[in-house]
Amino acid sequence: MRNIGTHKYNEDVETITALLNNARMDERKGRAQVVSERLAELAAHINQQGLNGVEAAELIRREAERYDNESRELH
Repeated sequence: MRNIGTHKYNEDVETITALLNNARMDERKGRAQVVSERLAELAAHINQQGLNGVEAAELIRREAERYDNESRELH
């Protein structure tokens, strides 16, 4: 006996997989844009405030800690 539904099932799985992959890529693009904008803000702040290397490094370290804490909250 032939399994008629197999072909339709495979098409559905491929469609869902493609949709999920597109959603993942959109999410990654969005996160990259947010990080890019935040880094630009930090650079502007460093310039405007005339921070030295140690102060700039501390600012970046605190920002990294903020990202780390945020990622832990999401998991």
